[in-house]
Amino acid sequence: MNYNKKTVRDVDVRGKKVLLRCDFNVPLDKETGAITSDKRIVASLPTIQYLLENGARVVACSHLGKPKGTVKPELSLAPVAKRLSELLGKPVAFTQADVAGEESKKLADSLRDGEILLLENLRFDPGEEKNDTEFAKKLASFGEIFVSDAFGTVHRAHASTEGVSHDLPGYAGFLIEKELSVMGGALDEPKRPFVAVLGGAKVSDKIGVISNLIEKADTIIVGGGMAYTFLKAEGKEVGKSLLEADKVELARGLMKKALDNDVMFLLPVDIVVADHFAADAEKMTVDTEEIPADWMGMDIGFETVELFKAAILKAGTVVWNGPMGVFEFPAFADGTKAVAQAMADSEAVTIVGGGDSAAAVEQMGFANKMTHISTGGGASLEFLEGKELPGIACLQDK
Repeated sequence: MNYNKKTVRDVDVRGKKVLLRCDFNVPLDKETGAITSDKRIVASLPTIQYLLENGARVVACSHLGKPKGTVKPELSLAPVAKRLSELLGKPVAFTQADVAGEESKKLADSLRDGEILLLENLRFDPGEEKNDTEFAKKLASFGEIFVSDAFGTVHRAHASTEGVSHDLPGYAGFLIEKELSVMGGALDEPKRPFVAVLGGAKVSDKIGVISNLIEKADTIIVGGGMAYTFLKAEGKEVGKSLLEADKVELARGLMKKALDNDVMFLLPVDIVVADHFAADAEKMTVDTEEIPADWMGMDIGFETVELFKAAILKAGTVVWNGPMGVFEFPAFADGTKAVAQAMADSEAVTIVGGGDSAAAVEQMGFANKMTHISTGGGASLEFLEGKELPGIACLQDK
């Protein structure tokens, strides 16, 4: 896939209406409807401010939650419009429950240079997720230029991520530009050794990623729930640990592929096991050869931490996707913490691929020590798989 896309800097936006796709899918308090974290709104500010300062008439749009094509007042973007206005220090025009209707159109047409309108939740309209041509055309009529800055949605071909590009020239905002340059650079021309750290629950979620990275990385580290399927493929007993029995053969094939490609494939050598799945379960550390039949693996052990740490500290580039254990339980978070700490201490280009790993890094206070934390879970996974992302493919090539 071509990662070299034109950005907002490559087009004169003065006096032009810009349809800007943001990711304002913020968490809301169920009781009060208040925004509990404005991180995603803050992340979009550089692109918005650049457009406004350069005299664009910005029509911003986003989804929020999963209203499934119906108007759900509790998922309105009204709180986002209010917070965005506070952060920008200027009014943000907004019409509640009117996604791309007449009221919004009137507001869009009355915008002056340097003013901004936010459309209502795109997913209130069933045409958004269906990538309906009519709805995409309606959205496109709000702009003369399309700017995409919602990396978390680019793996989906929706009306606002891909459909509008059939009627408008598409450019990348600064968030997407960074994702493409850092992650694209890591995949195409990594500083070596290139180490990929993969965790999470299931091998089936990461087959494409492992397969693609075996052709690019020097070392692949596997932890988390999916490690037990690989340990089983090595002939070890895994007790009651998470196991995808139907993927054992596949795991064996991936390890063979790594061997054939001279890629170091590191699996846990010791495991923290528990007598049942609970935060306060009884625990002990055992070698991977000795997991008791009625116990389950919950985290990587101390020797494994040292093994993984050594590989990370020698790396030139590290990409991490997926926790090393059940990090939601403090008693089983040490492995994930140690990987985050090793990445923070490393001199390498360090990339955290969204989702649970990003949450873990932020929770543990290492976010500012990483080169890049991806803003998209599913999108960054598909990026690492080498898949073409429809919301990127549709932007103008440089």
